[in-house]
Parts: sequence; structure tokens; C-alpha cells
Amino acid sequence: MVSRTALLYLSRHHSLKDFFAKFPGFKQVTHRFIAGENIDDAIKAILELNKLGVTATFDHLGESTTSKAEAEADVREYLRVLDRIDATGVNSNVSVKLTQLGLDIDEQFCLQNTRRIIESAKLHHNFVRIDMEDSSKTDATLRIFKQLYRELGNVGIVLQAYLYRTEKDLDDVLSLGARVRLCKGAYQEPETVAFPDKKDVDANYLKLMRKLLKSGIYHGIATHDLRMIRGTKEFAESEGIDKDQFEFQMLYGVRRDLMLGLAREGYRMRTYVPYGEFWYPYFMRRLAERPANLWFVLKNLFKD
Repeated sequence: MVSRTALLYLSRHHSLKDFFAKFPGFKQVTHRFIAGENIDDAIKAILELNKLGVTATFDHLGESTTSKAEAEADVREYLRVLDRIDATGVNSNVSVKLTQLGLDIDEQFCLQNTRRIIESAKLHHNFVRIDMEDSSKTDATLRIFKQLYRELGNVGIVLQAYLYRTEKDLDDVLSLGARVRLCKGAYQEPETVAFPDKKDVDANYLKLMRKLLKSGIYHGIATHDLRMIRGTKEFAESEGIDKDQFEFQMLYGVRRDLMLGLAREGYRMRTYVPYGEFWYPYFMRRLAERPANLWFVLKNLFKD
């Protein structure tokens, strides 16, 4: 069986995209996890989710941009997304990665680009979530987030339960009154910065979830893990926290059964809907997260 470490290694080598794309069924199976390559594909997918009582967040795929022109093109794409959300009436906000907006080029350049998107979202009465990337980007991501939250307000952050530092970061963010998406974390990290054992990540996730739900702020509990979902539901019920005071979040194409079940139970449910041409690293990280995802791909790879 291909290991998680191997798949994460492959995710960092975008040049392998063309190699894998030569397999007969590869492009088809990516559609389980990626809405398509353009805005219209994502709009169509989100409208279908909305009909099922599920809201969404757009993610225009891309990361580690090294060209200012490419970063500015991604800003323009997000401005188009916000316009299209209004025009089509889909129930969705947007998520951005700061390396896509120029963080590796210059932090101030990235700050300006991110500000443009959040300002546009504010005019559209919408909300922007800043994704968290690998741990080398955490400090800069939090600096930009905190500045823009103080300036504009309609922005939230993602925090990752597998990092040792996250409890302190979470306390800092809560002191601002900001919204958090809590996830486990999908990058390969050294034991010096992240819990190496799943049981410790799970325990930290549940600990941080309790802090979030007790804060009185509307947060996103992002997980496909039935134990984490059950723990969240039980804690909310024991504390008298209503179902509309937080939301569960999941990734497009992953555990659709759980997603629909939670929506039917009356929980608020949001799905992260990625689209775009730069799908390869995202797709490989999804395979690394759950063995069932890899089995799905292997099972369908050589179908006609």
C-alpha cells in the first residue's frame, strides 16, 4: 500500500501531473474531489449542494506562486468569483491560500492582494477564509490575517490541530473575536512541530473544538472523522449549544454520506469546493488523508 508520506511527497512534485494524467481513468476520478477547471463548473457543483441544504466555500486551486503576474491573476479570479456569487445567488463564501497570492514573493505584496479580495467580499456582504499551509508559513499567515481582521472584520482563519503551537494561536485568535475553521492538518510536518501520533492529534482536536464551541463565536468544525463529529455533537448537546451556533465543514467528494446525514439532522454544513487547473497537489493530499480515497482511485483508474 502506498504510504501517506509517499503521497505527500508526490503532491509536492507538480511535474508528475502529466505522467499520472496519461492513465486512462485518472482525469475522470479527479472529478470526485475537484469540481472542474473553471468558475462555471464550481457554480454548478455548488448549486447542487445548495439544493441539498449544504453551503459552500470556493477554492480556486493554486499555491506557491513565484510570479507577481500569476498572483495578480489569481486576485482577479477571486474578484470574478465574488461577482458570480452575487449574480447566480449561490450560497457560498471564498477560501484563499496566501502563497497563491504572493506570500513567497513578498509579504507586503501578499497583504495588498489579500486585502483587495476581502474588501471586495465586504462590498458583496460576503466572507473570506484564509487557509493555513505548512508550518513554515504559519507566522506570516497569522500576521496578515490579524491585520486584515482588524481592518475589515469579514475574514476568518484556519488552524491545524496537529501543530503543538495551535492552542496558543487559537487563544490569540479568539481574543480578537474572529472565526476559526478547525482542521487536523494535511501537510507532512516534522515531530519537532507536530504531534506524530494520530491519537494525540485527535485528543488535541477535541480539546480545541471545545474551546471554540464555548467561545460564543460562529466557527467551522472541519472533519470527516466520525469520532470527531460524534465528540462535537455530544459536547454541543451537553453544553446546550444550538445546532445553528456552529457548522461542520467537509471537502468536496469526501464522505458525502456523512455530509448529507448531518444536513438532514439539522446541522449547518459547508463544503469546500475546489476548482481550477492547478488541481494536482490538492488531489494528491486528499489521497494521502484517507486510504479509502486511494482505493477509490485505484478501483476506477483503468475503467473505460
